[in-house]
Amino acid sequence: MKPLSMLILPLLLAASALSAQDGELAKIKEQELEEVRDRISALKASMDKSAASRDQVTAQLQAAEVQISEQRIRLQELERERNYSTRRKAEFDARIDQHQLELSNESRELAGQVRAAYMSGGQERFRLLLSQRDPATLGRLLSYYRYLNDYRAGNIEVVNGHLTELEMLRSQAAAEEARLTGLANERYTELTKLNAAQESRRSLLASLQGRIASESKEIEQLAAQEKDLARLIDELTSILSDYPISSEDPFSAHKGRLTWPVAGTLLHDFGQPRVSDRLKWNGVVLAAPRGREVRAVYHGRVVFSDWLAGLGLLVIVEHGEGYMTLYGYNESTMKNAGDWVAPGDVIATVGDSGGQALSALYFEIRRGTAPLNPREWITRRPGN
Repeated sequence: MKPLSMLILPLLLAASALSAQDGELAKIKEQELEEVRDRISALKASMDKSAASRDQVTAQLQAAEVQISEQRIRLQELERERNYSTRRKAEFDARIDQHQLELSNESRELAGQVRAAYMSGGQERFRLLLSQRDPATLGRLLSYYRYLNDYRAGNIEVVNGHLTELEMLRSQAAAEEARLTGLANERYTELTKLNAAQESRRSLLASLQGRIASESKEIEQLAAQEKDLARLIDELTSILSDYPISSEDPFSAHKGRLTWPVAGTLLHDFGQPRVSDRLKWNGVVLAAPRGREVRAVYHGRVVFSDWLAGLGLLVIVEHGEGYMTLYGYNESTMKNAGDWVAPGDVIATVGDSGGQALSALYFEIRRGTAPLNPREWITRRPGN
């Protein structure tokens, strides 16, 4: 029979080789992800430059709306930090109250012991020794005094412990109080920046609306925005062809069984005219409260998460087989290019970016550059 070490060694070597292969594969995947992000970033920079040369006001609107999104995200973070700090402060205050109560009880008991010792006189032990009492009785009394002194010393130690703990808790509570003050000041600063960005956005929207007051100008602008989106989809398809998604449960198998990305009221339906019959809606617009969570409808990879003229803060998820879902007009985006998502994952929050008058979500499904009717794919309401 072979020694056990001779049997285990090949298994360890094989496991080590597999671990090394997994590590190398993970490194390759990370490099691929970085390459995808770099290529998408370069594409977006190119589109921004082209759009800015065509329309400087739209470029300024992009900057204002991106800043608004960042300020709102920061305000949400500050609110979470404030709530956490408030809870911590309340916990410290409760512990301080408890320790003060215990300290008061211990101090009262210790004071009683000190008074009793004082009343009995400092020479009590010597009187007992000289009293000629029975040795057994004398031993019991001396033991009693020893226990009493030990108990008193224990009380003193407990009191000192409470005092030390109170000092530490008061210091921690003061630190949280200072942190809350700092957060309040930072929140005020962020709100000031947000208000300035919103005022800038209002001014830019007024300028844009004045420029496209006529129907022909609006059609021209919408056509240019649709052309930008078509270019983006086409370029993304080309970039992602080198990194295909394969799945045993393809997107196409779920036609008619997907869940809407947000609960909302239909404002515009697929195929409806926009300004005139020359341009139609390629997706649906769902009115919903600002900040409501937008969720991915299926497994996939985020391939775009940025601002695009006409659609504002836009998230595009690739699902394989050439299918993509688009989520526009967002207040903020929660995912970056390259991130993987599952059905129901929060990818954005509802907003009015892209110069929209109302808070809503623009949702679209495409295969390649061809838009598909979302109603043929999605039937379930959120939460069902």
